[in-house]
Amino acid sequence: MAKNDVDKYEELEEEQNSPGFFQKLFFWFIIPLVFTLAILLIIATFTNTNVFKIADGLKEKIPFIASEEKGAENTSLSEEKVVKLQAEIQEKEAEIDQLQSEMDSTKQANEELEAEKEKLQYEIEQLKRTQEENQLEFQEILKTFENMSAKTAAPILTEMSDAEALRIMSNMKSATLSAIFAKMSPADAARYTELLSQQ
Repeated sequence: MAKNDVDKYEELEEEQNSPGFFQKLFFWFIIPLVFTLAILLIIATFTNTNVFKIADGLKEKIPFIASEEKGAENTSLSEEKVVKLQAEIQEKEAEIDQLQSEMDSTKQANEELEAEKEKLQYEIEQLKRTQEENQLEFQEILKTFENMSAKTAAPILTEMSDAEALRIMSNMKSATLSAIFAKMSPADAARYTELLSQQ
């Protein structure tokens, strides 16, 4: 019986001393993998190969990793576009407001100009009426002077201002004017003749 106990004890000791699954995995897989990676990194260093660029290239070839990154990039691009579009909308709204205020001020200026135009038109019409009335009055005065005798008209014209006398004389018929000059003093006749010739 003692021999059986010794055999069991030895078996139990062998089981405890035998490596487990993780120890076998560590010894047979992880240590050689780390060793191989270390050798590859040393070789890559000597050949000036950028391992990280190669890893990025491999990462893009893996479907689910690349799509997640593209999705994140698309989201950030979409957010940037939204921000840019909102900024453009605000700029356009500011331009619209500015143009609206310019249109309002232009409209007000046009209304003021229209009122000024109407006022000037009214003044022009008044001046035309006044001018027509003055012309009618002048025609009456001219007709009166032509109907007067030369002896009566000559002293009246010499007493008037030169401008008024010249206006009347320049519109008289030449026969009437020559008769009036005949009744004036030679100095007055010469003066009015010279003034008439300067017009």
